[in-house]
Amino acid sequence: MSSNSGVSRIFNLIKENNIKFIDFRFSDYQGKWLHISHCSDQVGEEELTKGVAFDGSSVPAWKEINESDMIMMPQLDTAFIDPFAVNPTLVLICDVIEPRTASGYDRDPRNTARKAEEYLKKIGIGDVAYFGPEPEFFVFDDVRFQTKNHGNFYEIDSEEMPHNSVRAYENGNLARRSQVKSAYFDPVPLDSGQDIRSEMIETLRNVGVVPILHHHEVANSQFEIGFKFSTLTETADNVQKFKYVIHNVAHNYGKTATFMPKPIFGDNGSGMHVHQSIWKDGKNLFIGNEHANLSELALFYIGGIIKHARAINAFSNPSTNSYKRLVPGFEAPVLLAYSSCNRSASIRIPHVTNEKARRIEARFPDPTGNAYLTFAALLMAGIDGIKNKIHPGDPRNQDLYHLPEKDLKKIPTVARSLREALTCLDKDRDFLTAGGVFTNEQIDAYIDLKIQEVEKYEQVPHPIEFEMYYNN
Repeated sequence: MSSNSGVSRIFNLIKENNIKFIDFRFSDYQGKWLHISHCSDQVGEEELTKGVAFDGSSVPAWKEINESDMIMMPQLDTAFIDPFAVNPTLVLICDVIEPRTASGYDRDPRNTARKAEEYLKKIGIGDVAYFGPEPEFFVFDDVRFQTKNHGNFYEIDSEEMPHNSVRAYENGNLARRSQVKSAYFDPVPLDSGQDIRSEMIETLRNVGVVPILHHHEVANSQFEIGFKFSTLTETADNVQKFKYVIHNVAHNYGKTATFMPKPIFGDNGSGMHVHQSIWKDGKNLFIGNEHANLSELALFYIGGIIKHARAINAFSNPSTNSYKRLVPGFEAPVLLAYSSCNRSASIRIPHVTNEKARRIEARFPDPTGNAYLTFAALLMAGIDGIKNKIHPGDPRNQDLYHLPEKDLKKIPTVARSLREALTCLDKDRDFLTAGGVFTNEQIDAYIDLKIQEVEKYEQVPHPIEFEMYYNN
C-alpha cells in the first residue's frame, strides 16, 4: 500500500465511521501494548506519515531521560476500529523510530521481528516464514492477591473449580464441574465458557483476526481459541490483538482473563504452541522425504531450535511463573526432542491432510512473553540450524513422559528457571545477533530488565516455605 493510498484510506475510515480518536499503539519489552490517543480532528497527513512523538524514557529498559524523544510511526495497513471504545476510536499499530537516525529503534520488538523476516530473505533460504500460535488462557470470577513485608497471599476463584462443589449458592449448587486435569473438550454445561469464547471469536473478526475454533482446555476455567496463521510480524500483531480482545471481553462479562502460565497449583498450565514453516517462491520448504515427510531443511530447522532452546526460553517463557508449568507430569513439553503426532515431545510434527500445511510445532513457549521476540528468536534459531546443518538426531516416537530414568537422562531439557534461561541467553546469543537482527545492547537491556523480576521473586518468602521450614 502506497503512502498516499494508505493516508486516503485512513481519512475515509475516519469520515465513514465518525471516528473521534486515533489510538497509536506499540509494544514494550514485556509484550504489553502502550498507547496514546489523539483527537482525530488534530491528526493530519503529517502525523500519519511522519509519526507522533512520545517519551521513551518512561518505557522500562528503553531510553535515558536525556535522550528520551522518540517517534511512533503508524503502520497504516494495521488500522482497525476499537470494539471496546465508547467513543469511536481507530487503532494504528506503530513501529518505534529513533529520531536521530530516522531508523527503527533496535529495542522495539516489532522492529526485531521485521528484521528477522528481512534476514531470512537476505540470506536466500526463503522469502516468507509462516507462524501460527495457540495461546491458551484462564478466565476467573475473582482474583485477589497481596504482597507485604509481613505476609503475602493469593486466591483465585471460578464457579467451574472443583472446590466450589461444597459451596452453598443462593439458587442452589448445580454440581456441574469437572475434576482436576479432566476438563478437556468439556461440553456445556460443564463448559461455562462457551458463550464468552463465542463472543471473543466474533470480536476477533471485527479487529481483523481470522478465528478458526474454540474449546475448553484440560484445566478448570482454561480455554483455547485458534486463529489463522500468517507471516511472522503480522501474526505477532494478531497475538497483541488477541490478548486485547480476550482481556476486554472477559472484563465486560464481569470476569478476568489471564495468560499467566500456571495460576492453579496441581493442574495443567497454559502454553502457546507455535507452528512454523518456511516458504520460497510459493513452495513449502518443509515438505520432503525425511521423518513424517519433512525435508532435511526442516530437520535442520528443528536442530537449531533444540540447540538454542534454553536461550529461546528467555523470550518464549519469560516469567518466573513460566517454569512452574515446565515441570514433568502436566503435559509439559520439557524434553528437547522431536516426533510426529507426539505431544510429549517439545517439537511435534502435526498430522496434515494437505502437504502444503506441512510444518513443525514448538510446544514449550507460553503466552506471557512478547510474541515479536519469541517468534524472531525461534526463526533465528531455525535459520542457524539450516546454515550450520544441525541435525536433531533420531525422532522420539515413544511416550516421553513415562521413559525410564536412565533414558530420560539422555534427552536435553528446556531451562528449569528464568534465571537459567537468562544465563543461557547471555552466553548463547550469536545466533540472534546474526545479520544485526537482535543487538547486543538490546539483549543486555532485556536481561537486566528480567533479572530484576528474578531477584524480586527470589527475595520474597513464600507460604509453602512456612509449611516446609517454619518448625525445623
